[in-house]
Amino acid sequence: MFDDYLSWKPYFEIVPMQHEDCAAVADMHALRFPRAWNDGEFSSLLTQSSVFGAVARQTNAFFSKPLGGFVLAREVAGEAEILTIAVGEKFARAGLGWRLMQSATREAMMRGAETMFLEVDNSNTSAVGLYRKLGFKTVAERKAYYTARDGSKSTALVMRRDFR
Repeated sequence: MFDDYLSWKPYFEIVPMQHEDCAAVADMHALRFPRAWNDGEFSSLLTQSSVFGAVARQTNAFFSKPLGGFVLAREVAGEAEILTIAVGEKFARAGLGWRLMQSATREAMMRGAETMFLEVDNSNTSAVGLYRKLGFKTVAERKAYYTARDGSKSTALVMRRDFR
């Protein structure tokens, strides 16, 4: 057990997102997306009964449980949608995206979703690859949908996964 705390490899727990997580989630969102959502927007979304989320907290840090990533989704009338998802840059390739998506998928299915949608920037090849491994298929494109920090435009892929 003590070796876990001395290990260089971070360990994470995936837990439901709470209102007190919103400030840290908004900070991470601002680092990962050009059009960032603030903590009030996240908190407002969480008040809706159709919206749910999860956060990944590092469990083997010395003084706190830093945020490693998060996912926010909603389910309405049998359809779920990933609203946003992010993993901290220093935790990329640690499997957190996979674990967060699995958490959102399980929750959506428990709420009765038969289908899940998401949009992803086609230039984010890591995310596109992850979503394909999770069974998502591209069903549409939105040309020049995303605007990068430098003003360039990129295409959004609309992806879908059927659960049944």
